[in-house]
Amino acid sequence: MNLLSFCQWVSETPVGQAMSRSSWAFAVIESVHLLGLAVIGGAVLMLDLRLLGLGLRDQPIDRVAREAHPWLVSSLLVMLVTGVLLFSSEPIKCYQSTAFWVKMSSLLLAMIFAFTVRTKVALAGEGRVKPVWLKVVAVVSLTLWFGVGAGGRWIGFSA
Repeated sequence: MNLLSFCQWVSETPVGQAMSRSSWAFAVIESVHLLGLAVIGGAVLMLDLRLLGLGLRDQPIDRVAREAHPWLVSSLLVMLVTGVLLFSSEPIKCYQSTAFWVKMSSLLLAMIFAFTVRTKVALAGEGRVKPVWLKVVAVVSLTLWFGVGAGGRWIGFSA
């Protein structure tokens, strides 16, 4: 099965049919998705700004990372579940959308980076990572997550 066939199948599932036929489901689920975006944005910004030395300077980086982590994971799960439901409402449109593929590529890269490099650097502790690398990690993280958000917003403006 190729990707287009998969998208066609999704559009014919009961969930896909319900999502595309409902006059309110998309709006409600989109609202929850955006609330998840606000929470994940806060969790990402909290740690990345700390890595940049621009906030929470009185808190150790590893502590900020540990305290932000549950919020990041929880909001990411909310966004993934609601994102799948939103996708099911118009999978063929998503398949044909450059914006959708930018968002999905950025999301995959952001998640891999967040749960590998960023976590390792943040939990290493003060002084074990050179300040320049803390800043590089933060900038890469912010760039990837910005790509997710920009791609998602772009979907709303693409045909």
